[in-house]
Amino acid sequence: MKHNTQLLSADELTYHVRACAQNSRESQKIIYSSFYGYAMAVCDRYANKQEDAVEILNDGFLKIFKEIHRYEPAYADVASSFKGWLRKIMVYTAIDHFRKNHKHHLVSSMETVVYEVPGVNDTALDKISYDEIIRSVQELSPGYRTVFNLFVVEGLSHEEIANHLGISTGTSKSNLSKARRQLQKILFKHHQIQVARNAV
Repeated sequence: MKHNTQLLSADELTYHVRACAQNSRESQKIIYSSFYGYAMAVCDRYANKQEDAVEILNDGFLKIFKEIHRYEPAYADVASSFKGWLRKIMVYTAIDHFRKNHKHHLVSSMETVVYEVPGVNDTALDKISYDEIIRSVQELSPGYRTVFNLFVVEGLSHEEIANHLGISTGTSKSNLSKARRQLQKILFKHHQIQVARNAV
């Protein structure tokens, strides 16, 4: 399927949302195609591999079309409101996927020791591109990546993360701390490789 990256107008989006509530297959295809890229970017941050991201995305869209009759714009900007609602469903679907497939990573990670990497600090991280950080986050272990995304990207508190994942706030805080150190290690490794390539 070719995925259209052009945004729908507010009137078009409103029309197709209402049509989806009436189970219009054509409008479902248009909503899916129009928001595929945005939704996939969200799912990618929580997935180990591409097929996992696709599974999360498709499960998320099934939930969206099932619940779309309940959707009401939260504010005047129709597109932003819908994207916010869609994003929340995709994140919660990713959480469900994580709990089903990777819950043991959160438990075992409490016993994992992650060492601080010399030569990498917050100042150095500030100079790294957003895309490089996102790619590096995807290399984190499932438990670390999920907590990191929920706290740093989605803005959830440790109490909220603990509630969603069925863990203690202490485990959430521990995984976030270790995720940051592991991320520094990954970024440092990428930086060293890039420096070596530039020297050739």
